[in-house]
Amino acid sequence: MELYDFHLSVSSYRVRIGLALKDLPYTRQALSLSRDGGEQHSAEFRALNPQGMVPTLLDDDFVLTESLAILEYLDEIRPEPPLLPRDARSRARVRQLAQIMVSDIAPLTNLRVITYLRTSLKTSEIDRAKWFRHWLLEGLDALELWLTADGASDGYCLGGQPTLADVCLVPLLYGARRFGLPLDDFPQLCRIEEHCLAHPAFRQAAPRA
Repeated sequence: MELYDFHLSVSSYRVRIGLALKDLPYTRQALSLSRDGGEQHSAEFRALNPQGMVPTLLDDDFVLTESLAILEYLDEIRPEPPLLPRDARSRARVRQLAQIMVSDIAPLTNLRVITYLRTSLKTSEIDRAKWFRHWLLEGLDALELWLTADGASDGYCLGGQPTLADVCLVPLLYGARRFGLPLDDFPQLCRIEEHCLAHPAFRQAAPRA
């Protein structure tokens, strides 16, 4: 397997955690991304992923993009340890939490959107910061409420082992801290994060150049 990623990419971070949890060997192809002229724009990479986005997983001749699709693929080809619980309700709850992070928060706070706000809509740096904080805080509030109501069992989002929700949560909070967002109002999220980061797979996948 080959993983094309960028060390600061939250979505790439998710996939690295999944690969580490599954103990799947892979070769990392680290790209240097930039708004203009980054390696994601090269003809070679665009031939793999026409969107020019990371993460991109190459498994023999099979190319797969989008972090959740990659993670569920890994879960199917290497079922143990599972990223999704066995029972339907728990599995649905994990998917719900993951979707809040990946579908509700990430699309509104990623580099493409912030770049569009800057270049096409000519928004100020202050307004872009307000945009980022608004959508991130709204999503974090929802997660904190859900996880507080459910009561995180044994330290993780749900149950006694990491799930897809934890794989999404740790990179999300990493990204929030990277942009200077205080997380004092989210004690439940921070407790789960701390528990996850004690796991070797999460430490192994941590961003590095």
